[in-house]
Amino acid sequence: MKFKLFKPLFFGICTLLGMNSCTAKVNESEETDKNTNTEMNSDTKSSESAMNEDSKKLVVFFSHTGENYNVGYIEKGNTHIIADMIADATDADIFEIVPEKEYPKDDYNECIEIAKTELRSDARPAVKGDVNVEDYDVIFLGYPNWWGNPPMCVYTFIEKHDWNGKTVIPFITHEGSGMGGTDRKIAEACKGAKTLTGKGLAIQGKVAQENQSSARKSVERWLDGLDMNK
Repeated sequence: MKFKLFKPLFFGICTLLGMNSCTAKVNESEETDKNTNTEMNSDTKSSESAMNEDSKKLVVFFSHTGENYNVGYIEKGNTHIIADMIADATDADIFEIVPEKEYPKDDYNECIEIAKTELRSDARPAVKGDVNVEDYDVIFLGYPNWWGNPPMCVYTFIEKHDWNGKTVIPFITHEGSGMGGTDRKIAEACKGAKTLTGKGLAIQGKVAQENQSSARKSVERWLDGLDMNK
């Protein structure tokens, strides 16, 4: 039975300053196709023993609400929306990574500057609460693409846990940068895990906010490609 460990906060952030290609003008219908066909191989079914109907599944994600590039001020974040869709489709438990000191909600530029400072200093912001990742077989790990990296609080969470023998499946929200190699950084951080690099899901935040039926179809096709739908 799925349970909610925390009431999520979130918004997916992408930088205006170029590293994450936030200035790219992405046509929504084209982005939907990219979500489905890029960042994963949808033609092959996973045969990993960890990815079967008896596996214990967990969706972990970082989220932030407030002013966000391309969608304005949002009450429910982009990655939060996608995380809920994945959890619903796979009957997974869900946990939100919440920093003890939240990122600014009312000033987008201030938020991304803090994110850049944390990245440059290799910071590990403290987070609230925890979930025992060690009890699960498959972990979906979601975050926005900030400066070509997961937010640094995601690394805080990762480094608290033993990932040996786990299957880690990345998913992100973005505004033009796609996965941006962040799945490889997750693979490096989740030592001992099998991270499905190249098979993660990347969905434009604007699609998650404003075309949820399209986003849900992309999620379902992606999960079908991984043989992960319940």
